Amino acid sequence: MAWTLDLSLETRVPSRGRLWGEFVVFYLLTPLGMALLMPPQALFPVLLSLTAMGLLLLQVTEGFRWSDLIRGLGRIDPWLVLGFSAVTTLIVGPLTMLVVPQEALALVRTNPALLGSILLFYPPLSALPQEIVFRALFFRRYGPILPDLRHAIVLNAAVFSLAHLMYWSVVVSALTFLGGIVFAWAHEARRNFPLAVVLHAVAGWILFIGGLGILFYSGNVVRPF
Repeated sequence: MAWTLDLSLETRVPSRGRLWGEFVVFYLLTPLGMALLMPPQALFPVLLSLTAMGLLLLQVTEGFRWSDLIRGLGRIDPWLVLGFSAVTTLIVGPLTMLVVPQEALALVRTNPALLGSILLFYPPLSALPQEIVFRALFFRRYGPILPDLRHAIVLNAAVFSLAHLMYWSVVVSALTFLGGIVFAWAHEARRNFPLAVVLHAVAGWILFIGGLGILFYSGNVVRPF
């Protein structure tokens, strides 16, 4: 894929060195710091801070338009979302029974009110901020230093998985890598940021309904040393 910039803007184009510096801080040092140094309670404050910083960087990114974040809203394929939901359920169901069988449908059975809150707030408070940082910012601002589309999507999935290192779980790392592939594909190959947000939200819903979401609960964060 050829990465192009809209030179009609007057925003100053940052050097490749600066872009690499930002990239390392955002996608390597911050996840490692969260995993190795920060307490679990810092998860959402750090995510919100990164989102705010990401929004500021997007504002000064040449070629970016805020309308990019809603473009594609009317082109979300319900059959694609339904198919993704089915595949995700087929993965999450058996994996829950294998890894945390005691948590299968736990919120459905014991705390539907909490589950309802999660279903309501997960999209705007978790899925959307993560997609801004890991898809919109990643591809729009750092496109000039990324490889071709296929390898850029894999790299995106890798840093998305790394961002979940703080859970110290092979299952979480694997699921977030696979999810990252799908969300990056939706954002770049389909050119549809809203689709990426919807797929991310659906994945989160299925995880928490099925019970595997317990692995993504910040209260379970422990360091292996």
